[in-house]
Amino acid sequence: MTVASELTSHLGVAAACQALAIPRSSFYRSRQVPSPKADPQSPPARSPRSLSEEEQSVVRETLNSPRFRDQAPREVYATLLDEERYLCSWRTMYRILEQNQEVRERRDQLRHPNHAKPELVATAPNQLWSWDITKLLGPTKGIYYQLYVIIDVFSRYVPGWLLADCESAALAEKLVRETCLKQGILPDQLTLHADRGSSMKSKPLAMLLADLGVAKTHSRPRVSNDNPYSESQFKTMKYRPDFPDSFGSLEDASSWVRPFFDWYNHEHYHSSLGLLTPATVHYGQAAALLEKRQRVLDSAYAAHPERFVKKHPIVQSLTDAVWINRPQPLLEASVESPLGV
Repeated sequence: MTVASELTSHLGVAAACQALAIPRSSFYRSRQVPSPKADPQSPPARSPRSLSEEEQSVVRETLNSPRFRDQAPREVYATLLDEERYLCSWRTMYRILEQNQEVRERRDQLRHPNHAKPELVATAPNQLWSWDITKLLGPTKGIYYQLYVIIDVFSRYVPGWLLADCESAALAEKLVRETCLKQGILPDQLTLHADRGSSMKSKPLAMLLADLGVAKTHSRPRVSNDNPYSESQFKTMKYRPDFPDSFGSLEDASSWVRPFFDWYNHEHYHSSLGLLTPATVHYGQAAALLEKRQRVLDSAYAAHPERFVKKHPIVQSLTDAVWINRPQPLLEASVESPLGV
């Protein structure tokens, strides 16, 4: 640019740049004195408008105080203005909170404990029972009858139920005791699973189960899928065509519930049991009945094989194991579902 400088003294900047075919911006830029480079290690210069550390501390203490910890910075800002007090703008309040990772609930939050997911399996009847209580609407609004039901997870058989006008731990204890006695449950044979209702977690029931040698497990809070077999059985009951909207009395409810469980245990062909009844599976009659069904299909195939296009007909078999929350690695191989009642 030395030649350009000499020409500009005689011709002027515009004529000299045109003669040398260089942009005037390049000429002016070459004459600028370079500014010293800032030290990359030095912190950026602090703005004179920024709050001091002490002032920022006051803002944080104010926002996190019991009075303001449930309010948004905009509300705090407006409240302070009404009290003739100004700390900073509400945007600055947000920036201060963000710098301290406090753009969230600023009060201490109740943390629910982590509950382990129950993973339970039954490979035969009377290994795993599930029980629950459902409400049956009485003659007027607000009156309910409590139906306690125990179901065997493997066979879907209902070995015991109880209908009462109230829910109590004593009634639950009575039902479990009598059902275990009727089924001949031995110590360390059975696991009883339930949700976390007051009756299910009562101390008298826990002591009874300890005396009987029955293990107990509970669903996680607010997770209905941890007790799917009881929930599914209640759905089957309440979706029956003759299930009434309400019951006139406790005796009226009992007169409907009793024949329902007789039907459910002995006549209901369960889709998850290979279309067998729960009683057939529970009392060890499934293998003989499935073999009988297979002979009928074999005879039908021998008589008219052309009617069976794809393959020789085979009866649906029972699953070897029934799970509550099957472990993840085993899910792909599972054919069992609790929703097929």
